Amino acid sequence: MDGSTDVDVLVVGGGPAGIQGTRTLKTLAPDLRVTVLRPEPFSVIYCAIPYAIEGLIDPKTIAKKDALITDVGAELRKVEATKADLSAKTVETADGEVFHYEKLLIVTGARPFVPPLPGHQLGNILTVKTASDAERIMESAKKAKRAVVIGSGAIGIEQAQALTERGIEVDLVEMAPHPLPAMLDEEFGGDIAKKLESAGVHFRGGRKLTAFEGDEHVSGVVLDDGTTIPLEEGRDFVIVSVGLRPDLGPFEESDLERERDGLIVDDHMRTSIPDVYAAGDCVHFWSGIDGKPIGGKLATNAVPMAKVAAKNIAGVDASYPGFFNGAATCVRELRVGSTGFTEAVARARGFRTVAGWGETTSKFPMMPGARPVRVKIIADAETGRVIGGQVLGEEAVAERVDVITLAIQAQMSLQQLAALSYSAQPWQTFFPARNAIVQAAEDALKNLAK
Repeated sequence: MDGSTDVDVLVVGGGPAGIQGTRTLKTLAPDLRVTVLRPEPFSVIYCAIPYAIEGLIDPKTIAKKDALITDVGAELRKVEATKADLSAKTVETADGEVFHYEKLLIVTGARPFVPPLPGHQLGNILTVKTASDAERIMESAKKAKRAVVIGSGAIGIEQAQALTERGIEVDLVEMAPHPLPAMLDEEFGGDIAKKLESAGVHFRGGRKLTAFEGDEHVSGVVLDDGTTIPLEEGRDFVIVSVGLRPDLGPFEESDLERERDGLIVDDHMRTSIPDVYAAGDCVHFWSGIDGKPIGGKLATNAVPMAKVAAKNIAGVDASYPGFFNGAATCVRELRVGSTGFTEAVARARGFRTVAGWGETTSKFPMMPGARPVRVKIIADAETGRVIGGQVLGEEAVAERVDVITLAIQAQMSLQQLAALSYSAQPWQTFFPARNAIVQAAEDALKNLAK
């Protein structure tokens, strides 16, 4: 298709930020002509991919409906944006059409990063992000006996469990001593490592990947201690889940200011070029706790960022406070979550920390199914301000993480968190006498006084 089209707002990217930005724009300003360019045939629910691979859910259910964009009156074009001239306010697509825009929203996301180590170009080295990635993994899993997962963040852990459930022997390699190092300190990380091992995953902590071996396909994964994890070439496979890099697509060669992890934006999601906004995984941003740059490539960050961008494009003043990075995952029946800084991260960023612990059961202890719930609260030892938290249990973990996130966002002190007013009910909480978050805050206050 060759031609030219004028739009009020052009949205490049159709993931969580693209969908939310479009819906917010059309809600606030229904008369705006909004067009979304999405290169994929459909967007997927990224964090549901492991459960499709495991066979727990139908792979078709991870596809998001195009109606999320079109039912608000926006136009969706399933085509790749290939060229951009930001001075002329144009973006060209793979089929030759040129879009002239008044405002541009860049929400191109990020792509998995494979370290450029020897052998990284071999076949059967896979990543996890798109629908086609999921299809490749599912096809590979049909014939594989063994797989190696590199990186034990949430996606790596979920992939390892999914493959184990399919009868595949799995080695999970992590250069930190314990799993989920960006989410957890050692106390909870050690519990997760034990649970992974009991679930059949071979956790190899404190080990760095140094090379891939093989002719055409990977046949071995070499670690820094000299060991090699053997794989059957052409049959077994590796999944690399060590992080994401911004996918800037047609804007890669533009004059947009950027850092290594994405485009530089202000708190209104404005880039360095007028009328160009960006949000989600393709941007560089900062922590809402200390105002310093930090990673935060999560859909739960992308969505509110896109709302802020859309509001400003529509003429409604809004700002984004920064990343708090509340997140949760599962290891079999265990649920684990965290928010803000771990103690390790906080100390690396110049904080002197104090921590406290709380433990109750998820229900009144005499109720069927009551299980332990543990909470860790982290605070700045200089001011007593809450800056992090971690929760481990078999239920009601994410909800507790969200409460702690709110405390961090509100810059609450340990004294204020210890005064939290809470509910109680036999099927849903511990006795009214105790709440694990309050208990952890009180414990931290005692430690602060020492």
